[in-house]
Amino acid sequence: MGRKIYYPYSKFKSATMIFKETKLQGAFVIEPEMLTDERGTFARTFCRRDFEGHGLNGNTSQCSISMNTKKSTLRGMHFQKIPYAEAKLVRCSRGIIYDVIVDLRSDSPTFKEWTAVEISVENRKMVYVPEGFAHGFQTLTDNTEVVYQMSQFYSPDHADGFRWDDPSFNIEWPSNHLTISSKDRNYPDFAS
Repeated sequence: MGRKIYYPYSKFKSATMIFKETKLQGAFVIEPEMLTDERGTFARTFCRRDFEGHGLNGNTSQCSISMNTKKSTLRGMHFQKIPYAEAKLVRCSRGIIYDVIVDLRSDSPTFKEWTAVEISVENRKMVYVPEGFAHGFQTLTDNTEVVYQMSQFYSPDHADGFRWDDPSFNIEWPSNHLTISSKDRNYPDFAS
């Protein structure tokens, strides 16, 4: 007689993700469906088939984290140029961030428009950032950790950015009292 195999999450096989397109074409806020029982909760945070089913890039070439000790730390605005343009899936594993994306696709109806989403460990939201977008965030709490999945390998020769306060976009940040790297502070304006 064979041994019985226990599958602890077998009743959660139907866990799904909820995809909500932002005002920027092709950019999504994704929320995991939280399934709960006497053991706790279970949720799916990534499935290549689900991403591809929504027309999104489901490849993951790299995963990274950034740890930020101070509230009002700003990282951005970053992107990679073709042929290393990358899609990103961004989530917050500790703390709260104000996550900003900007559409840089010149042929897009939302070219040069931006949107922001508050992401926290409590709301479990993720932001899908398509290729051709810039990305940045500001921390809203101390000791914030951000997790990224990227579709492309990092290429220093193709990494680029523009200043967080670039007048081409007029991004509204929660605070101007920032901790920001000299590199991010000294990016040129997008127009130049």
